[in-house]
Order: sequence, then structure tokens, then C-alpha cells
Amino acid sequence: MDVEQSPAGPSGQRPVPRRRDRRGRGRRWDLIPPHLPGHRTRREQFDDAVADVAAALTERFPRRLAHLQVVVEEVPPSDPAPWEHAGVLLGRGVPATREHPPRVVVYRRSVQPRCGSPQELELMLRQVLSEQVASILGLPPEEVDPGIWDG
Repeated sequence: MDVEQSPAGPSGQRPVPRRRDRRGRGRRWDLIPPHLPGHRTRREQFDDAVADVAAALTERFPRRLAHLQVVVEEVPPSDPAPWEHAGVLLGRGVPATREHPPRVVVYRRSVQPRCGSPQELELMLRQVLSEQVASILGLPPEEVDPGIWDG
């Protein structure tokens, strides 16, 4: 929302929110009401799906993953780590250090186009997160989330 600055003066007035752009032709309300599914962007829906899957994993290992940070980034870096294969990077697990807690990074633009439905997206996120959490914990991915690895 644009904020109109009040004139500087000793009164210390706060900025007044503007309802329209400066020529009076801007939109005054949301184009899609909040109760309709199109109100949320694909990025927000993806972030919520990652948070739901991460919460399920931390419930499975509450003590070991108490400080786990799950981060969503748009694209992977152009320089992969030496141990990563040359394919498309869907996620990355960063082990804990003295300064930083363990972190799992999920790359939205690598994962989202590979999924056609919300169910496929959830399955893909469960696989990516379980692989990365398994690398951090030193476990096989089948032990982190056994439900998705069954034939």
C-alpha cells in the first residue's frame, strides 16, 4: 500500500495511508476476494505446502529436528556443491554448525513445474524434504518418511 508522507513539522504526524495512486485511478480493493482460491499466489501456496510437510517431519523427530530451519528459495545456485550430481537440484540440506542450526533449502522453480496437482506436489515435497533431512540426520530416507518410499 502506498503511503503519503505528511509534511515535516514539529507536530510529528504519522503517514496517512492512501487508497488510490496519486492520480486517483488505482485499484481500491482486492481483485479476488479472500474466500476464493485464486486469492493466494502460487508462491504462497507452495510455501504453505512446504511448511505443512516440514511440520509433519518435525513431529516425527521432535528432539532431533527442534531447531531445523526450512527455507524456500526460487532457484538453486549456479555452482553446485562438489558432492551434488549435475542434474537439476530440487533441495539442499545444510548440516548444523556452531553459528547456524541445520537448514533445508527447497528450490521452488525446480520442484513446482514437475508437479501437475497438489497431491503430486505434496508427494514431491515429502520426498525432497525426507532426502535432505535424512542427509542431515545420517539416516536413510526410508526411515525418515517410510510412507512415500513404498513401491
